[in-house]
Amino acid sequence: MSANPSVALSVMADHVDRYQQEVGDFVPGFQHSQHDDVAGALVEAERALRSAARLLRRAAKLAAAAH
Repeated sequence: MSANPSVALSVMADHVDRYQQEVGDFVPGFQHSQHDDVAGALVEAERALRSAARLLRRAAKLAAAAH
């Protein structure tokens, strides 16, 4: 484990943000095709990643206060 967990958690949140953006970039291409099921799954994944990043930032803030 990192010497400073809040920093590690913040870095993880940044990575998850980037993944969320990458997933979101795929959505329009599938929305304008016959693949609504793929677009729906990508939108759900994007939402879950956004939530994960928010929770990681919350954990980082709490870890910083506890450390």
